[in-house]
Amino acid sequence: MDVDTRLLRYFAAVAEEGNLTRAAERLYISQPALTKQIRQLEAQLDVRLFTRSRSGMALTEPGRALAAGVPALLADWDRVRRETRSAAARAERVLRVGFLASAANELTPSITAAFAHRRPGWRVEMRQAPWSDPTAGLAAGDVDAALLRIPFPGQNELRTEVLLTEERWVVLPAAHALAERDAIAFSELWDEPFVAAPPETGPWCDYWLAVDAREGRPVRIGAVTENPDDWLTAIANGYGIALAPESAARFYPRPGIVYRPVTGVAPTSVGVAWPPSADVDPVVQDFVRCCLDRRPPEQLDAG
Repeated sequence: MDVDTRLLRYFAAVAEEGNLTRAAERLYISQPALTKQIRQLEAQLDVRLFTRSRSGMALTEPGRALAAGVPALLADWDRVRRETRSAAARAERVLRVGFLASAANELTPSITAAFAHRRPGWRVEMRQAPWSDPTAGLAAGDVDAALLRIPFPGQNELRTEVLLTEERWVVLPAAHALAERDAIAFSELWDEPFVAAPPETGPWCDYWLAVDAREGRPVRIGAVTENPDDWLTAIANGYGIALAPESAARFYPRPGIVYRPVTGVAPTSVGVAWPPSADVDPVVQDFVRCCLDRRPPEQLDAG
């Protein structure tokens, strides 16, 4: 009998967290979906893995036996999968780079051009990810490096370097009562409905809702979206407002919406990220160097 490695990952998260809610947040899935996957694994193995109670999820004896072997099994599989995919990409002289939305803003074309110059015959394959995956495929090993918005979930497990920092602005329907203002205090937006990233992204969703700047005020969610097009449509249709990088006003202009500076929230950064295993990969490190060489002068001064 073969077991899907995805089910084993879900099991390992619940075993480590001892709590379905925390495990679901860590995995970026809903709690009901996680419960269903754990039951599916128990059915396949024909054993009970957890004792469920209000205090959490306790491993049974079979559960402890499985938990002892799963981490090494998954680590070996991840290594083999990454090496296989990497070998295929290397054979084709392709570097896979994940990104979200506008990647590294205006720096992106110059980064890829510099890499092509540094590595003749190679090309960068840019892979856009939905907001439900804030690591843009890096955590799953689907890409070799990524251009990401910092902070993001799992950041401490990866290598990151900041390339640029910019202010967060607010995106409003053009007919909004505050749309004519030159700048808006975030406290004036606390009671507005927001267009949010999927809740399964946990800290990522909270960051773009600026939960830490609300002084405990609850967030109103007007819509949930996973990509820029749906996000813009929801805002234009009046389902809510949203925070966005200042550069979004350049990359995503659209009739029916306006971008305005907002005070009272911290800025956001764009960074290049890669797995620790790629510290010794000369191709990935060449890409990282191309990114760092193209940082704006003001970023270098700040560093």
